[in-house]
Amino acid sequence: MKILVIGAGALGAYFGGRWHESGHEVTFLVRERRAKQLKQHGIEIHSPHGNYKIEEPSIIRNANEAEDIDLVFLSVKGYHLPGTIDSLKTLVDKGAKVLPVLNGVEHISVLQKELGEESVIGGLSFIIATLDENGHVIHSSQIHDLIFGALHQSQQEVVDELGIACEQSKFDGKLSDRILKEIWKKYMFITAFSGITTAVNQPIGEIRKHPETFHIARKILEDMQQLANSHGLELTDEHVDKAFESMENLGEEATSSMHQDRRKGLTLEVEHLHGGALRLGETVGLKLPYTEAIYGIIKPFENA
Repeated sequence: MKILVIGAGALGAYFGGRWHESGHEVTFLVRERRAKQLKQHGIEIHSPHGNYKIEEPSIIRNANEAEDIDLVFLSVKGYHLPGTIDSLKTLVDKGAKVLPVLNGVEHISVLQKELGEESVIGGLSFIIATLDENGHVIHSSQIHDLIFGALHQSQQEVVDELGIACEQSKFDGKLSDRILKEIWKKYMFITAFSGITTAVNQPIGEIRKHPETFHIARKILEDMQQLANSHGLELTDEHVDKAFESMENLGEEATSSMHQDRRKGLTLEVEHLHGGALRLGETVGLKLPYTEAIYGIIKPFENA
């Protein structure tokens, strides 16, 4: 496949690098600062699943430079989404489909409105990774999952092709026929996991030592379960139990990308994640007390 990655942070560089490793044609559309870093240091992945380096990654600065792209892998932070719309329109006009792997769910309707329902594939990822001072990917767990699926019947051919590309690559790819439910399950988990680690400013191992604190993570999961159900996605108590069990089984030092961003003094996705949940709750008259409390605690650090 010919894949264009928009957002060559830890997530985009990891999956883009793995596709490149398996022989697919991967280009990175990046801003000037990241382009300079990639030209100087290349893309390098350090992972329990094996290291990989692209000495001279293919880089473009403008979507007009892209030719014959099959798939756009959109892995920007939620607050950068508005700045990608013009580029995405250019790429869609050239025939590309867009696979967003942003956290949350609000971005799907935004992209469908701007690009058309046929152009937006459903997707999400699970990975714990960050960038070091050279912009190299430090992948610090065994988890490296990419889940995707068609949101429109016209997309079946491209998601089948993507499924083959993922089978050839060194990560766990899964084609789902219930991708919206998978996205909401991820939204439930990441809202709780990122919320508790960022608010407490500690990795999950330290939080688990204090049952009174760890309990809040479960209550956020329950908030999000109610929210999903109120929007027609059936998440059960078993889904909550499995999400909480996943947090129980993470390594002591495991933490969320939002907490990593707080540590680095970067902008936080709290408005896209927790703020988005509160907005979705308002549309159906649903209160999310634990999510609202965590949102209020994190908000002062949003633009630190």
